[in-house]
Amino acid sequence: MTTTSTSEKTRRIKPPQSISTPVAGGSRLGGAEPDRDCPLCPRLVGFREEVRAREPNWFNAPVPSFGDPNGRLLIVGLAPGLQGANRTGRPFTGDYAGDLLYATLLEYGFAKGVYQARPDDGLTLVDCRIGNAVSCVPPQNKPLPAEINTCRRYLVQKIETMPNLRAILVLGRIAHDTTLKVLGLRAAEAPFAHGAVHHAGKLKLYDSYHCSRYNTNTGVLTPKMFRSVFAAVRAELAK
Repeated sequence: MTTTSTSEKTRRIKPPQSISTPVAGGSRLGGAEPDRDCPLCPRLVGFREEVRAREPNWFNAPVPSFGDPNGRLLIVGLAPGLQGANRTGRPFTGDYAGDLLYATLLEYGFAKGVYQARPDDGLTLVDCRIGNAVSCVPPQNKPLPAEINTCRRYLVQKIETMPNLRAILVLGRIAHDTTLKVLGLRAAEAPFAHGAVHHAGKLKLYDSYHCSRYNTNTGVLTPKMFRSVFAAVRAELAK
């Protein structure tokens, strides 16, 4: 496993100056989750409205994080999947990525219950929270850089409101890059690589390829590779 390190001096995470600014529609940016009708990204708003009209029984809104705010582990994904979290309203629930993620969380004691791919299955997370780099489903699962930058304020708030946080596990390069910006790390000193570990003061950042069907079908990520990252996190938290 590759390890890169920065100064052991604790970095202070600084939210954007506009984080508590009111916006149209009565939404405020001070919380860890966007409002159901968050207006900040016009392209995502338009796509959300299209899907709401087509599938009115789906969740079709910014997907809130799932799990324990007092947990020591935060998992950061890319964005809700159209027929997964955007449909069900819970991160990684209802698509293949969730099948692999939740099975692995159960295996390593970060979840308990039975995962049945629906938000009322009774599954709970243990010492763990899951969120996304972008809270709304993007067309073709590809958020634009401006949308990633805009939604980063909510990732800042998630991290700052987790008092016991020790480890952040990022799924894929986009989640890695936006988390680096939150933690004040430069890309050159913390390059993305599956299994890499980067230091930001008291926090450790763990890299993994995203657990998407494409990555697993093509062999970019195997279940064994995925489990190895969680094994490293579990070992760290056991110290």
